[in-house]
Amino acid sequence: MICIILFFTFNKLYIRTSAMAMVMALGIVTQGVLLNYFGIQFFQHIFGKILCIINLSLWFSFILSLIIASLDGKFKVIHYSNLINRFGIGTWVAGTSISGIIFYKQFFQWGFISVFIAIINIVLWIIYIGISVKTFLEISRTKSYQNVHGILLLTTVSTQSIVLLLNTVFKEFPDIFNLSLLIIGFCFYLVCVFFILYRYIKNSWSIELDWNNTNCILHGALSISGIACLVTGIIGIDTIRLIWRAAFIIFIMVESIEIYRLFKRMKHYGLKKAIFIYDVTQWSRVFTFAMFYTLTSLIHTHLFIGSIVIDTILNLGVWVVIILLMFELMLCFSDLIKANKQSSRHISKGNEVSSPF
Repeated sequence: MICIILFFTFNKLYIRTSAMAMVMALGIVTQGVLLNYFGIQFFQHIFGKILCIINLSLWFSFILSLIIASLDGKFKVIHYSNLINRFGIGTWVAGTSISGIIFYKQFFQWGFISVFIAIINIVLWIIYIGISVKTFLEISRTKSYQNVHGILLLTTVSTQSIVLLLNTVFKEFPDIFNLSLLIIGFCFYLVCVFFILYRYIKNSWSIELDWNNTNCILHGALSISGIACLVTGIIGIDTIRLIWRAAFIIFIMVESIEIYRLFKRMKHYGLKKAIFIYDVTQWSRVFTFAMFYTLTSLIHTHLFIGSIVIDTILNLGVWVVIILLMFELMLCFSDLIKANKQSSRHISKGNEVSSPF
C-alpha cells in the first residue's frame, strides 16, 4: 500500500479523469464476482484481504494525484476543459463508493471511516451532478452530439453507486431518499441513451474509429441499477427481472457490435494495435461484465429464465471476467513500464509526468 502511494507521489503522476474506473472494476470483481462465486470464506483468507488492500491503495493514490494536480494548477486543464471528459468525474464517485463499501465490509471495526467516506462522497456526487447537468445543456446548445459516448452513463452509475454505499453504511436509510436516487439514476439513463443514439443516428461514423469502449456502460448502468433496486428492497422483483432482461438484451447487442468491431480493427490496424494497446476506458468493459454477472448471481433464483442461460452466465461468466481482468492488468503494467522509463528522463529534467492510468 505504502509503495503504491509513494510511487504516485514521488513520480508526480497526473491521472486521467476516468482512471478511477480501475478502482471500480477491481472493486466489483472482488466484492461482486469473487464474493458471489467463492463465498464469504474467500475474504477470510489472506488473498482476499490483499485484493481489498490493493484496491483501497489505488483509490487513495488516485486521490493524492488529484490533489497534486490541483496544487500544481493542472486540475482544470486535465479534468474539466474537455466537455465530454468531464463526465469521467463520475468514476471518482463510483470508485469512492466501492472503496467505502470495501472498507465497511472488510474493516468493520473502523466503520466510522466508511461513514466519513459516504458523507464526502455525497458532496462529490452533488457537485458532479451539477457539472453533468450543465454539460448536457452545453452539448445541446452547441450541438456537440458527434463526440458523445458511453461515458455519459457514468451519471447513472455514480448515482446508483451512492445508493449501494448508503445502504451498506447506513442500515436504516430512508426509503424516500432511496426512491429519489433510483429515479434520478434512471432519468439520467434515458437522457444519456437519447444523446448516444442521436450521435450515431444523425452523424456518419465508422465502427473502427467511432465506436467507443465506454459504450458497454449501456448494459453496465442497467446492471448496477438492478443491483441498487435489489439492495434497497423497495422495488418489486418483477421490475428487477425486467431490468435484468433489458440488461441482458443490451449486453448481447453491444458485445456483438464489439466483436464485429474487433475483427474490423484487426483488419484495419493489425493484431497488435487492435488488441494489445492499453487505454483507461477499457476498464469499463471489466466493470460492466462484472456488474452484469453480479446482478445475475444475486437474483438468479427469481429470473425464471432457461437454466442453460443462467448456468452458463454463472459458471463461465466468472472466468470470462477474471480473464478480462488479468488481460487488462497485463496491458496496464506493460504500459506503466514504458511510461516509467520515459518518466525517468522527464524527472531528471524537472518535468511533470503523464500517468498511463
